Amino acid sequence: MLLHDYLTNSAARYPDKTAVVCGDQVVTYADLDRRTNQLARSLIQAGVRRGDRAIIFLPNSVETALAVFAVLKAGAVFVPVNPGMKADKLAYIVDNCQAAVIITDATGFATIGEFWTQLPSISVVVATYDLKLDLSPRRLIALPEALASESGEPVHAPVIDQDLACLIYTSGSTGEPKGVVCGHNNVVFASGSIVTYLENVPDDIVINVLPFSFDYGLYQLLMVFRFGGTLVIENAFGYPAAILRTIERERVTGLPAVPTLVAMLLKLDLSGFDLSSLRYVSNTAAALHPSHIQALQERLPHVRIYSMYGMTECKRTLYLPPARLHDKPSSVGVAIPGTEVWVEDENGTRLGPGKIGELVVRGSHVMRGYWGDPELTARFYRPGPTPSERVLYSGDLFRTDEEGLLYFVSRKDDIIKSRGEKVSPKEVEAVICELESVLETAVIGVPDEVLGHAIKAFVVRSDDALSEQQVRRHCTARLEGFMVPQYVEFVSQLAKTASGKIDKKGLVHQHA
Repeated sequence: MLLHDYLTNSAARYPDKTAVVCGDQVVTYADLDRRTNQLARSLIQAGVRRGDRAIIFLPNSVETALAVFAVLKAGAVFVPVNPGMKADKLAYIVDNCQAAVIITDATGFATIGEFWTQLPSISVVVATYDLKLDLSPRRLIALPEALASESGEPVHAPVIDQDLACLIYTSGSTGEPKGVVCGHNNVVFASGSIVTYLENVPDDIVINVLPFSFDYGLYQLLMVFRFGGTLVIENAFGYPAAILRTIERERVTGLPAVPTLVAMLLKLDLSGFDLSSLRYVSNTAAALHPSHIQALQERLPHVRIYSMYGMTECKRTLYLPPARLHDKPSSVGVAIPGTEVWVEDENGTRLGPGKIGELVVRGSHVMRGYWGDPELTARFYRPGPTPSERVLYSGDLFRTDEEGLLYFVSRKDDIIKSRGEKVSPKEVEAVICELESVLETAVIGVPDEVLGHAIKAFVVRSDDALSEQQVRRHCTARLEGFMVPQYVEFVSQLAKTASGKIDKKGLVHQHA
C-alpha cells in the first residue's frame, strides 16, 4: 500500500462523507480526491518528477491536506514546514533537501521576501491563491487555476512502497534541523499500528490542534484518511475553551493532546461543556504527569486516556493500555503492535528490570535515517539482529519493571550532574507536580562553581500563595538531597517549541 491510497480508498468507500472540517469549510472525500488529482496533474505537467522534494509552507488548513496528497500522487516527497519558520531556516531546509517545489500562501510569500535568491533548487512554486507574479525561470501554479481544470481523473506516478513519502525535520534544538527520511512502507506500517491500538473506526471524528509540521499532528491527517473518519482542524491551540466548544459542536471522538494542552484544559471547568462524544484522549511529545492523568480521569471518567511515547525517527514507539493507568500511571507502556523494544547498556548488553539504559527500537516503523547525513544516521541507526536490518538507538534512557512495562527516565543529554550525582529532571518534575497548585514545571541544570550544576525549577502556579520554600520542602520530603532544587522561579508560562514541548534550551538562556 502507498500513503496516498488512504485518500483514494476512502473516497471510493465513502465518497460523500466529510473528510475535513476547517472553520466554515467542509470537504468530502470525493471532492478532496478530485482536487488532489487536479493539483498532482499540474505538478507533473510543470516538471515535477518521482522523488522530488516539495516544501509545504502552510498553516493547518484544507489546502495543506490537499497539498500533502497531491504531492504524493505526483510521486514526489512532501516536506511539511512550520508556517512560523523564519526565512533563513526555511532556506536552510530547502538547500539541505534540494527541494524542487514550494507550496505556500500570501504569508509564506511575505516571509520569503527577498530570499528567493537563496532558493536556487526551487523550480516550481504553488500559490494557494490567484497570484499574478513573474517568478521566471520558475514555473508558477496558482491553486485556484489548477483546481478549475475539468479533469479530476486519477494520475498514476510510478511509485512503490520503498519510495520516500516525506521528510520530517526535527526542531533542531541541538543544532540545525535534521530531516528524518520516511518511506511509504514506514509510514503505512506506523499509522496502521497506531490505529490498531487506538481502535479507530470510520465513525471516529478526530480534532487536530497540532501543526502538520509536527509528526504527531501530521499523523492525525494520515490516520483519519486511512480508516475513513473525519478530521476537524482547529487552529486555536492557545485557547482551550475554543477547542472544547469545537469538540462539543462537531461531536469529536478523539483528542490528540500534548502535556501543555492538558495543563490548559485542566484550568477550566470541564463540566460546562458537553464532552459526551469524546471516546479517547492520547498524549505524546512528553509524558503526562501522574497527577494530570488522575485529574483528567476524574473529570472525564468515560474517556480512555492513552499515554504514549514516540520520536520522529520511528514515529510511535510505546503506548500504555488505558486499563493500566490505575496501577502504572507513570509508565509509557509497551511496544506498539508489530514492533519490539529493549533497554541496553553502553556495552550493548540488554538490561533486566530496574536497570537504566538506552531504549532500542526494532520494527518497520524505524525510518531510513537523516537526509544527507550518513554520519548521524550511523550513530542512531545501527545493525539489528538480522542481516541488513537497522534498529534505532533512541538516545533516551529508560527502565523496565518486572512486568516489562517501560518508564522514561531522561534524554541522555538532559541528565544533570550535580554534586557528582546524576539527576533525572523528569523525576524532580513529577514530584513538584504533586503540589495541587502547580500547573506546569520544568527542571534544568544551571552552572555552579561548587556543585558543577545546580538544580533549578521553573514553576507555573495557579495560586500565588505557593512559595519557593513550600516547593523545596515538598521536594526534600520526597527526594534525595542532591535532587532538591537549589532555585525555584515562578513564571506565568513556559516557552514552547512549535510541537508544544517545553523549550528547555530557552530556559537555560533565560537563566543566563
